[in-house]
Amino acid sequence: MGVAEAFPVGEYIEEELEARGWSQADFADILKRPAQFVSEIISGKKELTRESAAQVGAAFGTSPELWLNLQDRYLLWQQSMDEGLQKGLDDVQRRARLNDWAPITELRRRGAIQGSSLEEVEAEIIELFEVSSLEEKPVFGAAARRSNHNEHVTKLQIAWLALAKRKARQQDLPSYDSEQFEHLASTLSQVLSTSEAFSHLPEKLRAAGVGLVHEPNFPRGKIDGAAFMLGDNPVIALSGRGKRLDKVLFTLLHEIAHVLNGDVSIGEPQIDTGLSESSAGEADAMERAADERAARLVFPQGPLAEPPAQVRQKWVAEEAVRQQVHPIVVIGRLQKDGKVDWRSALVKGAPTVERQLATW
Repeated sequence: MGVAEAFPVGEYIEEELEARGWSQADFADILKRPAQFVSEIISGKKELTRESAAQVGAAFGTSPELWLNLQDRYLLWQQSMDEGLQKGLDDVQRRARLNDWAPITELRRRGAIQGSSLEEVEAEIIELFEVSSLEEKPVFGAAARRSNHNEHVTKLQIAWLALAKRKARQQDLPSYDSEQFEHLASTLSQVLSTSEAFSHLPEKLRAAGVGLVHEPNFPRGKIDGAAFMLGDNPVIALSGRGKRLDKVLFTLLHEIAHVLNGDVSIGEPQIDTGLSESSAGEADAMERAADERAARLVFPQGPLAEPPAQVRQKWVAEEAVRQQVHPIVVIGRLQKDGKVDWRSALVKGAPTVERQLATW
């Protein structure tokens, strides 16, 4: 709806002067203002300020707001008649809608959006999110491990999934071999006993027909990983959030568990929680099942031995050898179980996999 036609505030002041039988000179004397000031207000060459509106209101026995509102109403009407300005405001609305849709600045920083015009950017967003128009809501069939499971999926998380899916489409995967994948999953915690081993992980999963991509987490994105289907092939995406070897390993195994449990065949996104930030009671049955399976995959030799009251590096090293995993995996499990403090000196120098994930 457009703004109704309005008239300059000076015309209202002039009508009021005529009704009272005052000349402009009389009014200037009342206000103790120069006659030129009154002339310019009436002719529209000068705008009322809060101070002058208060003086006009005092002279006419009205509020200052009345005159400021009349002035603003006219100026807004004038603005609505300016086609160039209205085009600019329409563009502001379109840019705002795009930013409601997706983190445009961050997508530009990552090179996912490169267009300079609004039309180009809108087309890129439509392509990235695989929708027919910006009126359509994006839908991703995925099981995603994130920390804000009690909230709606955010635009940051949807954008992260879209980027991960785009990367996955660039992979040429062989047919999915579920038996080979399940066997591989049972050995991964031993295979990934060093940070460098993560560099070769995509090839290992590809051999079983499973895609693996790394998409760094968005600031405040709160997502660790996701699993989804791309045609007949499962795909696992990791953000590397947490960086530490054991945390990324568990996220990987959690997403693998979703694939093996058949969760990623579900059409609606299934949102997971980060173990370090939620309790088991908060997770639904699907998440508990994935967490339990991932926990078994972390230690295929069986549960950890009962630790001593005072856990020391020697016991951790011996248990890691027995389990054939990196010691930080043992420490991480003990931290999760509350048997080792999160600030323990045992985690000093813990290996990270951020650099290795960046090579995928």
